[in-house]
Amino acid sequence: MTACATEPAADHANQNTVNTKNAAHENGRASRPGCVITADGTYAARLALDGECWFPERWTLDGHEPYAVPLPSHQPEEPGTEVLPMTDGRVLIHRVTAGRHAFSLLYPTGPGTGELPLGAVECAEEGSRLWLLPPAPDGEHAYALAVGRASTAVWLVAGGAFGPEHLAEIPGRCSGGVWLDGTGRMLALDRFQDGRTKTVVVDLERGGEVSPLLQIAEDSNDRLLLADADSGLLLIRSDAPSPGHARLGWGVLGSTLPVRFPECLRASDCSVTPFAIQPGQVLTPERCAVALRIDGPGGTWVGMWRPVERQVHHLPAPEGWLAGAGLLTGEGELRLPYATRAVPCGVARLAAPAVPVDAECARPSERVAARPVPLQQAPLTGRAAPSSRPVGQDGTGPVAPGVPGLPFVSAVPIVPIAPAFPVARAGRRAGDRTPGGWERVELAGAHPGHPPTTRP
Repeated sequence: MTACATEPAADHANQNTVNTKNAAHENGRASRPGCVITADGTYAARLALDGECWFPERWTLDGHEPYAVPLPSHQPEEPGTEVLPMTDGRVLIHRVTAGRHAFSLLYPTGPGTGELPLGAVECAEEGSRLWLLPPAPDGEHAYALAVGRASTAVWLVAGGAFGPEHLAEIPGRCSGGVWLDGTGRMLALDRFQDGRTKTVVVDLERGGEVSPLLQIAEDSNDRLLLADADSGLLLIRSDAPSPGHARLGWGVLGSTLPVRFPECLRASDCSVTPFAIQPGQVLTPERCAVALRIDGPGGTWVGMWRPVERQVHHLPAPEGWLAGAGLLTGEGELRLPYATRAVPCGVARLAAPAVPVDAECARPSERVAARPVPLQQAPLTGRAAPSSRPVGQDGTGPVAPGVPGLPFVSAVPIVPIAPAFPVARAGRRAGDRTPGGWERVELAGAHPGHPPTTRP
């Protein structure tokens, strides 16, 4: 399973500089994929265009042939309206009206579309924003990230029993969003604070407890783009090796080895974005195939790369590819959804190039824990800093004080940071404001506690 991603207040004297950094910080959200696929690959959803009218469309991907089901409402949707598929076949839609963010579940009902309102949230603060996070690993819940003036909230917007539920409040303005485990508990976010972007981990089962994940260098901007829970492989973008110029790198969750920045992933005239990782490679993260979206002067195409290799394999994208969308199977087959006039719902299948027998293997990943730990390249030459910490009871390596079995990287604090705004799950009623200024709004006819349905 692959989980992916995609503005603090300042004084007036520094406002222009901050605005520039904020824009760069949120670029990942601007380049959304052409459609969203569930973590298990069974369904996809996108906003399709019929003439001048936008409408949600659900794709079923786990049968012999993919097929699409249109889910139009009584009126066209606004461009940019977000949709997200659930594993029960319904589609979550996020609409924005007069600053209010409303959520509903859509499902086919014969010739029409059924709609189950879930509730809404709103924030009166100027500059506040909210968007859906990538599909959760279980496929039964959906989450949103709400950014306020000085903090960011995580909301459960589908799958709860009380409508939208405020789960966590994180100091600073966050973007991205990558799931690190298979249960939907550990969420990685890229936090912009004090002029720098660093990735932190939010524990949604412990009231939003925050701990650092990426701190490659003290003054670097480090973002997590993609993660695979099976292998622990992480795809990272950071300007640590070349200040002012972000580069693509990789590391392994739970490893004490440094982040690496392969030269083959460095392109001066192209934008390279990873969007899928081959699952199931539990002990060999360096052999996971990684699918890349490459945008250059000649258009958009697909790249395939493995950490063990020193080259990127360039492949043509299918006509009508919903750019940035796709998944890799455990066997290394890349599946790319596409839509053309002749084939309105299709999936192209590309085999990942085989790993050369004489490929130079990377050093063992030395994974010692499934729990997220910080990654650091200090120094950037690739040598891990020595440590005199005691060895854990299981003999796997050094541990952090007070956190049994949790490996550490020196110079990076890893004891979980207490949340600045403790919250209790499902503890806020309609009208109660969060510390960031967001509040839940009751909608007429809303049915927040929606039981699972059979797949239509």
